[in-house]
Amino acid sequence: MHVMKYPDYSVLMSVYQKEKAEHLRTAMNSMWEQTVVTNDFVLICDGKLTDELDEVISGMLSAHPDTLHVIRFEKNRGLGYALKTGVMECRNDIIARMDSDDISRPERCEKELQVLLDHPEISIVGSVIEEFTEIEEGSMRPMSVTSKRVVPEFQENIISFAKTRNPFNHPSVMFRKNAVADAGNYQDVRYMQDYYLWTHMLIKGYKGYNIQEPLVWMRADSSLYKRRSGKLYRDIQMNLFRYMRDQGFITNTQYLKSAVIRTGSSFAPNWLRKFLFQKILRKH
Repeated sequence: MHVMKYPDYSVLMSVYQKEKAEHLRTAMNSMWEQTVVTNDFVLICDGKLTDELDEVISGMLSAHPDTLHVIRFEKNRGLGYALKTGVMECRNDIIARMDSDDISRPERCEKELQVLLDHPEISIVGSVIEEFTEIEEGSMRPMSVTSKRVVPEFQENIISFAKTRNPFNHPSVMFRKNAVADAGNYQDVRYMQDYYLWTHMLIKGYKGYNIQEPLVWMRADSSLYKRRSGKLYRDIQMNLFRYMRDQGFITNTQYLKSAVIRTGSSFAPNWLRKFLFQKILRKH
């Protein structure tokens, strides 16, 4: 029987002290239990961690001494800086991003690798994600899915979508390291590190694809919507859309429209913002 030979890939994850130990353990285990397993798991510890998180990491190092590579920062530097460093530490050209509180389905990496194998012109592949709040006790499956975020499948639609919203679900993405490095890697900015990167890559002509099935369960508690509020978050968004306008990626009219929408969302009450995300920007 012929067995498909997939290329080696790295997993890139960052964790900081506010993460819960049980969430980290579940997220990491979901990557160890992939149908095609990584030979290089890069974990960035972004500043001092809790004893509970360190205990999880110690156990993972014991179980995977040749595969898990832990890099520790003395102080918290932020996700953008952590991922920028992590990309360059990865040993393989193909990198799977994973968040420290989400769950990948077992077939996630195999399906994404297959896309990259079949289409060498593609540099970013992601998928639909399903959002959840709690998992079944003793398992790695959500008790229920609250909503899903569907992103466009093909390049033309990805570009169009990117002019108003993030065209990839970050926790689901696998990409080619050389393309990410050529586009300037992750930026040391808050909240929108991935959206900046995808925009840079699309402007430079790199191609993407989104698998139209959910391959990642993303944890989405109430703090998710609170983080997307306030003047700082609005300003970071508008800096990105200003860059898009200046690069000719969007028109001035599109920029002004985005300014109105993003400002309204950033200063809306949390309950209203949550409603808009769940009822309008997500599918059930």
